[in-house]
Amino acid sequence: MAYTTIDDPSEYFQTVIWTGNDSNPRTILHDGNSDMQPDWLWHKLRSGILSHMTYDSTRGVGKRLHTDQAESEATQSDTGTVTAFTSDGFTVDAGTTNDLYVNDGSRTYVSWGWKANGGTTASNSNGSITSTVQANTTAGFSIVTYTGTGSNATVGHSLGAVPDMVIVKNRTASDNWGVQLANALGNTNALRLNNTDAYGGSDGALWWNDTSPTSTTISIGTRNEVNQNTKNYVMYCFKNIQGYSKIGKYIGNGSTNGPFAYTGFKPAWVMIKGISANNREWFLFDGTRDTFNPFAKYVKAESTDAEASSAFGDFCSNGFKVRSDGASYNASGETFIYMAFAEHPFVSSEGVPTTAR
Repeated sequence: MAYTTIDDPSEYFQTVIWTGNDSNPRTILHDGNSDMQPDWLWHKLRSGILSHMTYDSTRGVGKRLHTDQAESEATQSDTGTVTAFTSDGFTVDAGTTNDLYVNDGSRTYVSWGWKANGGTTASNSNGSITSTVQANTTAGFSIVTYTGTGSNATVGHSLGAVPDMVIVKNRTASDNWGVQLANALGNTNALRLNNTDAYGGSDGALWWNDTSPTSTTISIGTRNEVNQNTKNYVMYCFKNIQGYSKIGKYIGNGSTNGPFAYTGFKPAWVMIKGISANNREWFLFDGTRDTFNPFAKYVKAESTDAEASSAFGDFCSNGFKVRSDGASYNASGETFIYMAFAEHPFVSSEGVPTTAR
C-alpha cells in the first residue's frame, strides 16, 4: 500500500479555473481543502488562441515566460499580468488593453499552481555556480535561479534528494526550454518544452555534461539553453514524492485498452509527451476541467491553441489508464513520459484509502 507524508495534496498543488469578468484587479483563489500560496503559476486561456503564461515568486510578479515560445523573459508591470502572490491565491490586473490574458469577460481560463517556500529564497553554494533557491523538500519542488558561466558547471537545487525532472529556461535570451528526466531517460540529451521533437539521445555533454543530478547539484554543460556566459536562468526541479507526485514513463500499445500508469495516487493533473518520434505534443490534463472520466480536455504546452477535447483515458484511485489508440499518446511500441500530481493519495498516512472517480 502506498503510504505518504502528504495527506492533503492541495497544500502544495492546485488547479483553478475561472471565467473572465473584466473586473480590475481580481483575486483568483487557491482554496481547495487547504488555502495555498502558489510560488509557480502556469496559466492558459482555454477559449482562444494565446500563449501559456508562467510566473514565479522568485523572479517576481509581472515577469512572465511562455512555455510555447523560446523568447526571453518579459516584464509586464501593470496590465494583463499577475500582480501579487497571496496567502490563498494570486491577483491579476486586467488593465484595459491586455485583459484577454487574464480576465476578459467573454473568456475562460485555467491556472496550475505549485507551492515552494512562500517566496523566501536562500543562497546555495553546493555547486560551482552559486544559485538562489526556493525549496520545498516536503513536496519535492524547488525554484532555482543562477547566472551562466559558459563553462561546464554544477548548480545547487536544495531538494536534499536527486531530482526526477528539471525544467530550465534562459531568461535573458531567446533559447529553447530544456527538460531533463535523468532517472527515466538518462543524461544524454534533453526534451524541449516548447516543441514536439523526439528525445535525441546524443547531446548530453553540452546539455548536462554527461552527468546525472545528485542529491545536491545539477550538472550543466555549455549550451546556451543552460549555461551561456552572463545570462540569467530559472530551473524548476521536481522529486517524486510517494502519494503526491510521480514522474515516469510508459510504453504505448496502440489499443483503446491502453497502458496503465501506476502513480500511487488519484491524479489531479497529468502532463504527457511521446519521446520516440517527432510531432508528439506535450498534453496537459487535469481533474478540475474534467470532473468525470474519461479525462479529455487538454491544452498543449508547446502550442498557443485553445483547449480541445479527446477522450484520453481514466483517472483511477492509484494512477491513470490510457483508453485511446491515438498515436500522440499511445503509439504502439513508443515511449511516453509523464509528470503527475495528486488529488488524493491512494492510501493516506493513517491507512485511509481513496476512491476512484
